[in-house]
This record gives sequence, structure tokens and C-alpha cells, in this order.
Amino acid sequence: MPGKCVRTEQSEPPPVPEIGTLMVDVARDRVGEFRGEWCGWWCLRPVCGGTEWAVMPEDMQLARPEERLRAETARANARSRGELL
Repeated sequence: MPGKCVRTEQSEPPPVPEIGTLMVDVARDRVGEFRGEWCGWWCLRPVCGGTEWAVMPEDMQLARPEERLRAETARANARSRGELL
């Protein structure tokens, strides 16, 4: 993440999703749970827990039904193994 909050584009950013929405980081091909916005960056958390990462909104899209199902199944499996609280 950059150290300063500087917006270089003049276009309107996409609408901020609700916290907890499953999103796909298309730049990294990862599904994550939306956690918030910081200086124009969107923060995602891995579905099964772990360190958040920041993504530019233009590199994001809503998770498709099959991506949501895969992520929710991974979360349930991790929880059953005791890896999640």
C-alpha cells in the first residue's frame, strides 16, 4: 500500500460493497471477504482467516455463485478442523 492517500484518477470510484461481501481480486485471482476501504484501497481478508490485503477497486468484482460456494465450503471445512473460531 502506498504511504499517502493520493488519488490520481478523476473518475468516480465504484460503490463500496457491504462489509462481509465475498469479492474476487482479479489481479491475484483470490477470493476474499470485504473488510473496508482505506484511502481508495479496498481491504480483503482471506475467507479461511489470515492477513488482510489491499486491492484497488478496479481490480475487484463480486464473487460468482460458484466462487462463493467454494469459499464458503473452505470456511466450513476450516471451522470443522478447528482452524477458525
